[in-house]
Amino acid sequence: MTERMTTSTHAGMAEPSKWVRRWAHLIAPGGTVLDVACGSGRHARWLAERGHPVAALDRDVAALASLREVPNIAPLECDLEGAPWPLAADARFAAVVVTNYLHRPLMPRLIDALAPGGVLIYETFAQGNESVGKPSNPAFLLAPGELLAVCTPALRVIAYQDGFLPQPREAYIQRICAVREKLTEGGGERAGNVTGTQVLPLARYDLTG
Repeated sequence: MTERMTTSTHAGMAEPSKWVRRWAHLIAPGGTVLDVACGSGRHARWLAERGHPVAALDRDVAALASLREVPNIAPLECDLEGAPWPLAADARFAAVVVTNYLHRPLMPRLIDALAPGGVLIYETFAQGNESVGKPSNPAFLLAPGELLAVCTPALRVIAYQDGFLPQPREAYIQRICAVREKLTEGGGERAGNVTGTQVLPLARYDLTG
């Protein structure tokens, strides 16, 4: 698991990622969100306050304990790397949120956990970060373009960035917002970017928030 890069608020709680806040409006109103490697729950809390039931996964028992009495949050202690996937195989979510965490074998599972119309909001460290601090282990650093390649063609990419951030501390990051689209072809629904004759969804992805 990578280090967590957070910004403290005046109340002492970690501030939600600007990337998560930037794209959360694309999540279906009232839709259930999966917060992976949630830590102390900065995103779970923020999303729950906005009416989203949240399934919050982490292996940190102490961090999860602080979430157990928070309305709309269902914390689940689990080992995301050394144990089987802790949720039902058919569990689907209106959004999957991941920040400052990378375990490559999980990526297909996270994409599969998106319901039709579901949004993936992902942000974590990238190669180059070893030059400015931790994490520096290549296992925790995305290669150039890696996050984009993982998400396509299964998802429609709404926004993607790969570069350097000076604040809240210097870091190289990649981040993506992508949607599992509801596409109709030959009378059936299909997800992601498909070729051939298709009827595009009526959904409009607002880039202004």
